[in-house]
Amino acid sequence: MRDDRLRLLFTCCHPALSPAAQVALTLRLLGGLTTAQIAHAFLVPEPTMAARLTRAKGKIRDARIPYRVPREPDLPGRLAAVLAVLYLIFNEGYTASTGDQLTRADLCAEAIRLGRLLATLMPDEPEVIGLLALMLLTESRRTARTAPDGSLVLLADQNRSRWDRGLIAEGQTLVRQCLRRGQPGPYQIQAAINAVHADTVHAGTVHVGTVHGDTADGGAGATDWGQILQLYDQLQAVAPSPVVALHRAVAVAEVDGPASALALVDELGHPAGQGGGPSLAGYHLFHAIRADLLRRLGRTGEAAAAYDAALACTANAAERDFLRRQRAHLPHQ
Repeated sequence: MRDDRLRLLFTCCHPALSPAAQVALTLRLLGGLTTAQIAHAFLVPEPTMAARLTRAKGKIRDARIPYRVPREPDLPGRLAAVLAVLYLIFNEGYTASTGDQLTRADLCAEAIRLGRLLATLMPDEPEVIGLLALMLLTESRRTARTAPDGSLVLLADQNRSRWDRGLIAEGQTLVRQCLRRGQPGPYQIQAAINAVHADTVHAGTVHVGTVHGDTADGGAGATDWGQILQLYDQLQAVAPSPVVALHRAVAVAEVDGPASALALVDELGHPAGQGGGPSLAGYHLFHAIRADLLRRLGRTGEAAAAYDAALACTANAAERDFLRRQRAHLPHQ
């Protein structure tokens, strides 16, 4: 590993710590994220994350765990944590948890840079290639996510001519490599979902299973939501979580309608529906998605309350402005 940052990532993800502690501590020490931002990524309160970081540092100190650059045979055992670190750095860059700007291009660029290096170092690891593909395909849309005034633009409303076709082509090529390997993992499946979205502006269709994506440059209306739903089903089977179930509900809304999706989202709002995962009560997207579904169903009063709940859960100014506009445009009761 010739890159200092990548070497330090593998060094910091020490197997003596729990996987979650490895990721959180590495994000804090090397990823440029604050404790509040890490707590946001893990969907836990900031004091909870601060306590976890303190315990992890204490274990390193008390057990006198040596921090050495791992040998090559040790890298695969640390890979999952390193991938999680890159994934969460990229996510914080793509949608900043705080601040006036929706995105942080510097974090996205660094995560992709390290992802490319990692793919060169470990080209036979399908999830390494899958994560790189996921980041490239997602990054292809970043500049289209905001209007000239910095306001947030939803995926369905984006000007797809602004999507970076070079990144899309590269990402879809990597997805095809993953499909040929036949060893699907969470990052590969998420990359495939984004590849289907990208099919609406790119002529090279990605075939997943027996379902074919759209090839027409038809924008959001050409998106093959049936295929996306099937991929979310696969993702939920491979890596079940309340967040995956929430995003799956968005696809259900496009395939089966908002009423079916709302029933799934409301179930996730109860502890039993969390499946033992992190609580969605403080996750602004949970409330924002629920608000949009309620709006589409004409349940204006409940939608307004859900928008208020979403506003209370985000500290990003662009997201707050968007949610306020959506609430203001609700029909008067």
